[in-house]
Amino acid sequence: MIKVGDKIPSVKFQNLSKEGVEHHNTDDLFTGKKVVVFGLPGAFTPTCSAAHLPGYVVKADEFKKKGVDSIVCHSVNDSFVMDAWGKSQNAEQLVMMADGNADFARTLGLDINLTAPGYGVRVKRYAMIVDNGVVSLLNVEEPGKFEVSDAETIFAAL
Repeated sequence: MIKVGDKIPSVKFQNLSKEGVEHHNTDDLFTGKKVVVFGLPGAFTPTCSAAHLPGYVVKADEFKKKGVDSIVCHSVNDSFVMDAWGKSQNAEQLVMMADGNADFARTLGLDINLTAPGYGVRVKRYAMIVDNGVVSLLNVEEPGKFEVSDAETIFAAL
């Protein structure tokens, strides 16, 4: 699993823009920037929709005032789902990172196999601060918990 002091691996991901599906590389997202990334098991799911994503939406301006260049919401969903979820949550200020094949989650070592309940491979609930491509804080939740990856906790750590 990735840890504090590690460089973010170079992985391709997608998001949806007005022009359609766009392909990006994590190098473009993190190099030379301070980025807050939070990962969650799935779009439109209870804790993710009621608490995790909304916390970052509400505090987006405050994060920017603290020098954060971007806030990234990472989930193992396709770009269409992430776009629809972002719009439904007023998350226009966030990057909605679609990791449809869980490539980024696996590369980070933060993937979780939830095939037994029918959800497939997902990403663990986490949040991290990345400075110029290097992890400076990583908080990974215990299964079923939501205590250390919320917006308030990460904001306090800046």
